[in-house]
Amino acid sequence: MNTLPAADTALVAELRQLIDAARQRAATAVNAELTQLYWRIGERIHREILGSQRAGYGEEIVATLGRQLSADYGRGWSARQLRLCIRFAQTYPDAQIVYTLCAELSWSHLRLIAALDDSLKRDFYTELCRLEGWSVRQLQERMQSMLFERSAISKQPDATLRHDLEQLREQGQPSPALLLKDPYVLDFLGLHDRYLEKDLEDAILREIEQFLLELGAGFAFVARQKRLQIDNDDFYIDLLFYNRKLKRLVALELKTGDFRAEYKGQMELYLRWLARHEQEPDENPPLGIILCTSKKQEQIELLELGQSGIHVAEYLTVLPPPDILRACLHQSIARARARLLENKDST
Repeated sequence: MNTLPAADTALVAELRQLIDAARQRAATAVNAELTQLYWRIGERIHREILGSQRAGYGEEIVATLGRQLSADYGRGWSARQLRLCIRFAQTYPDAQIVYTLCAELSWSHLRLIAALDDSLKRDFYTELCRLEGWSVRQLQERMQSMLFERSAISKQPDATLRHDLEQLREQGQPSPALLLKDPYVLDFLGLHDRYLEKDLEDAILREIEQFLLELGAGFAFVARQKRLQIDNDDFYIDLLFYNRKLKRLVALELKTGDFRAEYKGQMELYLRWLARHEQEPDENPPLGIILCTSKKQEQIELLELGQSGIHVAEYLTVLPPPDILRACLHQSIARARARLLENKDST
């Protein structure tokens, strides 16, 4: 086999790039056209069903159309597919919105998102999927892990969630609450029963890639046991990260017990030191994450940790059954929103 000269090798690499780019554009164009076709079919059938007064007409016409279209065009036009098209058109009645979405997300992405009943949850997954470039499998995994229910923003009023999603949509800039979570699921660390903070830290570093995925979009590992020298005293941040989306350093402290009020002062010291000595001129102020096995909610509220840029969250080293986790998360969201309403009424 003849070896190409260096110049020819560079030429082949350039031609490959041109071919790959053209293929990607073609695939994107085909996906967009198919997605818009599915929307138009779903919208047309939906109008037909709405125009009929006969009970049961919807299921009857969908079944009939599925048989006819399958006979004409083969697999891919079953009654089930037509129902997905109808659901898609009902979820996104605006054709312009569909045109915008299918330029970035595939039909497989949009089909999963359209199945969600909550419009804010749909917008949450849509915007984060666009921001992070999730594959269909990644989207499924995040939905199954109840990412929305675990996000800090889910505990906020609907108006706040809408505002943050709109800001992300228009400016491409996520708020910390969209990316931070509570609880964090760390079952991949393999920790059970009793362990020390050092064991937790060691396990995270062994599984750093998986831990970064659980942290969320834009996180990059910076340092372990970051040393801070203040007045001849040494302090150490357990783990230091940088978030490219938020454009800020993130200090993470690991605790194996309940949250304690003195953790606030410790984290505030770390954040102010980072702001003075590590923060670049174009960066936002550092954030702090305190991971505990259990939170003390009233203490956290009285300390007003959010105003100091500190996020307190629980972590789970053993994942409970999905139904139990879902119920706990829904209860947590309901309690958090109820407290916000109480605080608003008392002011």
